[in-house]
Amino acid sequence: MHPVLRYSLARLGIFAATAAVLWFTPLQQAPVFLLLAAVLLSGVISYVLLSRQRDAVSAAVTDKAARIERARTGKEV
Repeated sequence: MHPVLRYSLARLGIFAATAAVLWFTPLQQAPVFLLLAAVLLSGVISYVLLSRQRDAVSAAVTDKAARIERARTGKEV
């Protein structure tokens, strides 16, 4: 599976799990605040848990950009 897809699915899963847990709190009465809290908490959790996947995405994007630049200029780097 492509690193960008794997990272995106992991982020989405963490967001869904966070929103599900927050659903059982008083935030259930205010869905906008529940979603906002889920976005913020899942962002922090993802930052901590997905560093390896984030590094893989960065490497994949950098490699792709280098290949595009080599193809555009016709030079080997």
